[in-house]
Amino acid sequence: MITDPWFYATAIPAVLIIGISKAGFGSAFGSLAVPLMALTITVPQATAILLPVLCVMDALGLRAYWGQADWKMLRLILPAGLTGIVLGWVFFNQVEPKYLGALVGVTAIGFVLLRTWQARRAALNKTLGGVPAYKAPDWIGRLCAAGSGFTSFIAHAGGPPMSIYTIPQKLSPVTFAATMTVFFAVINLSKWVPYYTLDLLRWEFVTTSLVLIPLGALGNYLGLHLAKTIDPSIFYKIINLALIASGLKLIYDALK
Repeated sequence: MITDPWFYATAIPAVLIIGISKAGFGSAFGSLAVPLMALTITVPQATAILLPVLCVMDALGLRAYWGQADWKMLRLILPAGLTGIVLGWVFFNQVEPKYLGALVGVTAIGFVLLRTWQARRAALNKTLGGVPAYKAPDWIGRLCAAGSGFTSFIAHAGGPPMSIYTIPQKLSPVTFAATMTVFFAVINLSKWVPYYTLDLLRWEFVTTSLVLIPLGALGNYLGLHLAKTIDPSIFYKIINLALIASGLKLIYDALK
């Protein structure tokens, strides 16, 4: 098991954020976990350690949202998402870890920019009295799903590409959460064989994951509590700043 205290200084908040985000904030900021942990270990190591944690969180989500997903959308996006997993598998060992870190950093900063744009668009829509849902062409959904599978394989950061397609369609909150839960549960489950062939499922990583899994459950509890008590805008600002800071650090390390 990893014993470096500096690793746990980043891993503990990262796993707590995953649990908090999934339970109380619509999985909005789970993308912070890998950039945060990559400050002390490599991106491949961070993704390997987080995979079992994410799968446990997925199981809890499936139990909560069972039978409420939009299967018509899932039939469209799941094959493309799995294609993205295959692409990530092919290219994973072709890129040096520091450049993977830079890719994660760019993704983290891009996520903040995307969320900012979505918030401003929502505010404008409210001012204009709302706009109808936008039904994007199927090829856009497949493209976003493939990008989501790829970034999820590299850094468990599949949320931003997928939200480009799903959010404008204005699904009900429960349907949206259930559909994304099923999608990422399948995506995360499909990573086990590729990660094994890439020698990422080492015993030291698995045992470290087992230590961190209870923190994910604690994060779920905290998320349910924070969602009722904290101003979401304050939470979002803190996470956005953390994403930008960690993203810039990873990009700087790659360029240095």
